[in-house]
Amino acid sequence: MSGAALAIEIVVVFFLALFLLHRYGDFRKQQRMVLFCTLLAWYLCFLIVFILPLDVSTVVFRRVGLQACGSSGVWVFLHSLPKTCYKPWSYIPMRIMPVFWRVVYWTSQCLTWLLLPFMQSYARSGGFSITGKIKTALIENAIYYGTYLLIFGSLLIYVAIHPQWYELQTIGITAANTWGLFLLVLLLGYGLVEIPRSYWNASRRGHLLLKTYFKAAKLMSEKADAEESLEDIMEEVRKVSESIKYNHPLRKYIDTILRKCPVEYQEKMGRNMDDYEDFDDKQNTYPSEKSLVKLHKQVIYAVQRHNRTRVQWQILLEQALHLEDVAKNETSSTRQFVHSFAPTETEGWVNRYLYTPTVEWYWECLLKHWFYRLLAVVLSLFSVAVVWSECTFFSTQPVLSLFAVFIQLAERDYNYLYIEMACFITIFFLCTCVYSTVFRIRVFNYYYLATHHQTDAYSLQFSGMLFCRLTPPLCLNFLGLIHMDSAISHQQKEQTAYTSIMGSMRVLSFIANGFYIYYPMLIVILCIATYFSLGTRCLNLLGFQQFMGESDMTSDLIDEGKELIRREKRKRQRVEDGENRRREWKERYGGQRDDYTARNRSSHAELKETSYSDVSNATTSKAKYTRPSGRPERDRIELLQDAEPLDFNADMLSDDPLESESGRHSGGRYLSMSSSRSRIFDDV
Repeated sequence: MSGAALAIEIVVVFFLALFLLHRYGDFRKQQRMVLFCTLLAWYLCFLIVFILPLDVSTVVFRRVGLQACGSSGVWVFLHSLPKTCYKPWSYIPMRIMPVFWRVVYWTSQCLTWLLLPFMQSYARSGGFSITGKIKTALIENAIYYGTYLLIFGSLLIYVAIHPQWYELQTIGITAANTWGLFLLVLLLGYGLVEIPRSYWNASRRGHLLLKTYFKAAKLMSEKADAEESLEDIMEEVRKVSESIKYNHPLRKYIDTILRKCPVEYQEKMGRNMDDYEDFDDKQNTYPSEKSLVKLHKQVIYAVQRHNRTRVQWQILLEQALHLEDVAKNETSSTRQFVHSFAPTETEGWVNRYLYTPTVEWYWECLLKHWFYRLLAVVLSLFSVAVVWSECTFFSTQPVLSLFAVFIQLAERDYNYLYIEMACFITIFFLCTCVYSTVFRIRVFNYYYLATHHQTDAYSLQFSGMLFCRLTPPLCLNFLGLIHMDSAISHQQKEQTAYTSIMGSMRVLSFIANGFYIYYPMLIVILCIATYFSLGTRCLNLLGFQQFMGESDMTSDLIDEGKELIRREKRKRQRVEDGENRRREWKERYGGQRDDYTARNRSSHAELKETSYSDVSNATTSKAKYTRPSGRPERDRIELLQDAEPLDFNADMLSDDPLESESGRHSGGRYLSMSSSRSRIFDDV
């Protein structure tokens, strides 16, 4: 089984990274190169997290095997050795791990420092050709790469004085890890407090509902701003499209911009262009190619932001309605969960047989509350253990780091599976605290990771850069917590293959013995600041609305969000009432229409079985007796056909212009009347 665990985890981690990328990115619309670079960056970082526990258990086995079975090398012949000398099923040969770590580490570093910054500018460029995008990306990154050249020149001077490539490599790795550790402590200090607190607050339904109202008010403001910006950009596109006709040399650029616009705007501009003739040489002013590149970039950003806010509003609306349903069902005596509105998606077999209304009531109204509280307590204990270990991991006699104590106890019992599980859970918790902070960060809408395929290419690649810069120092910090890094613990023990490729940090002793040991202690101050919400209070003072229970601005936004949710509920109720009325029409008259169709089919079958003379007599006879009763049937069918468009268009009297616009195309012969009524009631 040698190497089997490594192969399995390589495959599993790939699908995990692919799943997360599918959740945040859009495979159909985004560029393939952007998706590939982001997937590769996430994949390599997740590999480090999942494979490092195997590296630790392998080193522990070598260390324990040499001590228990002798140092003569006979421990290699494992079939004749005692049980304590048997290698674990996840054992990885020594020749594999160093090569594996070098490929993973240096590929991730090339991505984060060279390729991803270039791809960020390339993805956001408004150029109309690959050459134009590359040129724009190089210009935007000139200062960025100029800094690299300055650092590289300094290192060349150092090599000229001290011609040792090993030290040069170590200095480069140390510089990258120092920058990553500086950012790591900031993000970790926030996540260690905020993640347990978020689950504790999730158990408080009243608090969670008020926060949802607050988010609704902020998101609606952002949504309105995005729609206004899109309208302004589309108006500018319309003017440029009307000024540049079809035979103009710049028309191909206009067509490229129009393809990035929403469909409704494309149709509107297409109808407007039918009223204009071809290119007129008398026109004097035309936009330049540079201005079209800028306009193209603005269109991409405005459309993506509009789509993101629209999808997020629907998600937040569903969350608010669900929390309101939970609050209503808490006092239910039937102990069955009742939804205010029917679920939009089709009901699967899980909801039909397992997650029944009774099970849903017990989970949402009774068990979920206590489960989140228990989870918050467990995560709080983990956070306390991490903070204590970060402040004491440099002490080897006595061993004060809790994680080092756990690993050393497992070494004595030769429990390799426990070592791997303890290492994985610890690294996973640290990564969750750091990565969740990365996913929550918002930098003025330029960097924003949003679910449901709403993350733009710039944010995806920026997250890949952060992961590649944070994961190596995070794992190196974890090895220091369990005393597996000899540069910090100062113990002459066999190191992991991951530590060996990092080089000896003792080349720069002031970093190994100073910054790496004392800087992580600042995590205590950051956790205290996060606990008392000092960052939130500062942002609130600067004018960025943050959820604070005692603030008047928060109360106003909560009231505004509650009114917005109530308005959306009334709109959805009108749509549902219209669906019910339409269903009643079909149930009332659909059976009569089916009977009428069946009678016609049976009469035709009888006509085929009779002779020509019988057919003539039967036709005369049937016309004689069925016309008086057939007329009301036809009247009912015509009434049904006329009533359905009336009912359908009555349902379209909503506040959403896109819904009313789509409804005007399927209204039958009452189209003009329903359209005018929609415009009248929209004003109301």
